[in-house]
Amino acid sequence: MVLKLYGYDQSTCTKRVAAALHEKNVHFEFIGVNLQTGEHKSPAFLANQPFGQIPYIDDDGFILYESRAIVRYIDAKYPNQGTKLVPDDLKARALVEQGVSVEGANFDPHASKAVAEIIFKP
Repeated sequence: MVLKLYGYDQSTCTKRVAAALHEKNVHFEFIGVNLQTGEHKSPAFLANQPFGQIPYIDDDGFILYESRAIVRYIDAKYPNQGTKLVPDDLKARALVEQGVSVEGANFDPHASKAVAEIIFKP
């Protein structure tokens, strides 16, 4: 069964996961979620993503959400396919994790607010 990526094509988090899938040469099906109609708040969607956020993946029945967790999962599941996303060397891996933490805690909250104001608000 092909991996399914549920998301919105303008979402940076969805793009993060799609980029990782492309880098790892993983075939996937993109399932567009209509945020304007509130599809992400429907009971069917919330059954797979309880926070009503995008993206999430369905990997043959295994549901995973949070884009950074999905990227780590993809890299671990396909270690010898495509581009290695996280290095094996302990210190190099620690530096990657540091960068991911800085991005998630210091950059993303502010950038996400700006994107919401510019793109998603009418």
